[in-house]
Amino acid sequence: MIAVIIISALTVGAHTYSLPPAMESALNIMDIAITVFFLVELVIRYLASDGIRAFFKKGWNIFDTIIVIGSLYPAAGSTILIARLLRIFRVLRLVSMVPELRVLVNALIKAIPQMGYIGLLMFVIFYIYAAIGSMLFANINPTLWSDVSISMLTLFRVATFEDWTDVMYETMEVYSLSWIYYLTFIFLTAFIFLNMMVGTILEVMSEEHKQLREEQNPDADTMATSQEMQALHQKLDQLQATLAEMNKPK
Repeated sequence: MIAVIIISALTVGAHTYSLPPAMESALNIMDIAITVFFLVELVIRYLASDGIRAFFKKGWNIFDTIIVIGSLYPAAGSTILIARLLRIFRVLRLVSMVPELRVLVNALIKAIPQMGYIGLLMFVIFYIYAAIGSMLFANINPTLWSDVSISMLTLFRVATFEDWTDVMYETMEVYSLSWIYYLTFIFLTAFIFLNMMVGTILEVMSEEHKQLREEQNPDADTMATSQEMQALHQKLDQLQATLAEMNKPK
């Protein structure tokens, strides 16, 4: 499946080049064969499941079904561009085939609610600093600080370190202490909030990896506990034997 997905991605990329008619025809035939292959694989997976409810209970099956249905869009006439665009998304099936990629996507999805609160707090900080910047620096450079919305775009540029020193030095010519404004903003956004987002994703990824290990080897924890108990019993037996030796009459 992974090999076919990779071949599918290569065929989609090949269509972006100017190729001889014979090569185009061969790619079209291969594209149809890949689409049929995906359809057959999906049907086999459906037949192997316990009914339609059990099949669509898994989110990745819904994901694969949508991609396969999109691939069935006829690539002919004026719709050929839409069909090729839909076929590009077949590459995403690689995510559902590789467990490690599924872990990454699941972690990202589960981290979105927590990241949303961090993003909301970042927006509040952006808004406060944008309002201050607009009031202080609008007369210096209206292009960058004319209103709150433009000021927020400027602050996004500062947060991504895109020539932010040019913006700072421009305002420092009028307000010599304006560097405090920029450094505190960068400290909050680039160092604190972004690291909070990274920490949130890493925490969720750790939980997903643990869940994946439990699914792949559910008896691993039981075996580890059993081995620890055996080692503990051995140590207790050794201790009892040592005590018995010490208590023997001389």
